[in-house]
Amino acid sequence: MKQLRIALAQINSTVGDFEGNVRLIIKNIDRARNAGTDVVAFPEMAIPGYPPEDLLLKSSFIDANLRALDEVVAASKGITVVVGFVDKEEELHNSAAIIHDGELVSVYHKIYLPNYGVFDEKRYFHPGDSCPVYEINGVNVGISVCEDIWYDTGPATVQASGGAEVILNISASPYHHGKHHSRERMLGSRATDNVAIVAFCNLVGGQDELVFDGGSVIFDEQGNLISRAKQFEEELLIADLDVEGVFHSRLQDPRWRKEGQKLECDCPTDRITVSASRQDSLRAMLPKQVTPLLESDAEVYKALVLGTRDYILKNGFGGVIIGLSGGVDSSLVATIAVDALGPESVHGLIMPSRFSSPLSAEYANKLATNLGIKAFTVPIEMAYSAYLDSLSEVLCNTKPDVTEENLQARIRGTLLMALSNKFGWMVLNTGNKSEVATGYTTLYGDMAGGYAIIKDVPKTLVNRLCRYRNTQAGFDLIPEAVINRIPSAELRPGQKDTDTLPEYDLLDPILLAYVEEDKGVEQIIAQGYEPSVVKKVVRLVDTSEYKRRQSPPGIKITPKAFGRDRREPITSKFREGG
Repeated sequence: MKQLRIALAQINSTVGDFEGNVRLIIKNIDRARNAGTDVVAFPEMAIPGYPPEDLLLKSSFIDANLRALDEVVAASKGITVVVGFVDKEEELHNSAAIIHDGELVSVYHKIYLPNYGVFDEKRYFHPGDSCPVYEINGVNVGISVCEDIWYDTGPATVQASGGAEVILNISASPYHHGKHHSRERMLGSRATDNVAIVAFCNLVGGQDELVFDGGSVIFDEQGNLISRAKQFEEELLIADLDVEGVFHSRLQDPRWRKEGQKLECDCPTDRITVSASRQDSLRAMLPKQVTPLLESDAEVYKALVLGTRDYILKNGFGGVIIGLSGGVDSSLVATIAVDALGPESVHGLIMPSRFSSPLSAEYANKLATNLGIKAFTVPIEMAYSAYLDSLSEVLCNTKPDVTEENLQARIRGTLLMALSNKFGWMVLNTGNKSEVATGYTTLYGDMAGGYAIIKDVPKTLVNRLCRYRNTQAGFDLIPEAVINRIPSAELRPGQKDTDTLPEYDLLDPILLAYVEEDKGVEQIIAQGYEPSVVKKVVRLVDTSEYKRRQSPPGIKITPKAFGRDRREPITSKFREGG
């Protein structure tokens, strides 16, 4: 039987950590070699890390990436390696190196350069113009990079038409909630359309706002899922591919040849021999490994934990500090931080004011006890009174309003930053997407922080994630009373979020339609929402862009995160709906 033993190494690279990335790559090459693997694949840009952004404009960065590639080549004795790097000719290319037995055999240049959403590859790279088919251990393999596989009649079809029996795609496909479903549907379609085995190796880990979810997969020529790696974890996925099945399926279904069809990618298909020898008779077939997908809330929670861990650790912070209000947002952020970093690295600061309910401190301390973190209490009354006294002459003829409310938030932000400076703890911001979208935040107050974990998590999802985590814990890790509290900033007597905003069960679907789906006011009203509510929400979103531009980075969870995906001007006279 014609086989190919393939290993997909979904690793957690760090941008610019050439020494660490190479060490990780070589470790997995050794593991794959010891498992008798014919070819081991690593993600897109595994050597320099992804996305390196404007580091690509530095020649020293490109040269360091090429030196690191040389180290990987030297470590490839007795095995074929496919690894992502930056190639330099007259232009830069996002590339896959095809290496065998200590030699760089060939380089594939990515053809389709995404320039939408979080991607900006046309700023840096020149597209490739060739779709080679590589013979690896007697099997014809079409190699491509990330975006290339997303086109119906792109490089995969060109390579299959040129004889490729296996399509190997190395990728750095960033996560958003539910993306794996559409990605796997697409990969299954590529397999059936081209009657070829499709192997997809994805990056895993956090990089600034982005999280890469792994979940590397293999589909057979009939579109059946035959192997899947874990989500949000590093893993070396090894599988035996029954290439003989491709030959028989193609005999029975000549439609795959698609003679005369218009291809999106019109590139020459050269044949390049990497390794012609075969070892099929020397080994038994490995059992199939298909890791189940996570359910919806578990998937989001794991993304938040991974993104938090990598941001804090890769940037060298010794710990984090969080303002604990006794509310659901700060409770979720603290819980995620503990799961990411351990309780010894997480610290809480409780800052009651004259308007704080006694329950707030009680709930915050209960959470800290449940999580095993140290919490400090620093009342803000003295500072607040001093501020009011200092401003009394200037404000003497005015009525108290949001100005006095925001002073409290800014005092809290100052205290958090003071402890950050003193102990090297990064401040974790606790604002959720519903608040960030509508500007229900205080500049230089509760917006202070180095990283905003739930910046892209709507309030209704915050509540679900708290309940999910409690279910996993087997008890109310986050006190049930916290989840059931009426949301309040507690900056004036009897204050509730609904004094300013619609109920979150109403607000979040409107935000989804306007921010995520780009629907206009009339379209949203046509869905059955009260016109005055829709217009108010849209106005709040539009007029709060100047605040969002000053907010800390946060983990991308939705298809359209503020900053990375949704980029609108601050200065604009255009208003949706007039």
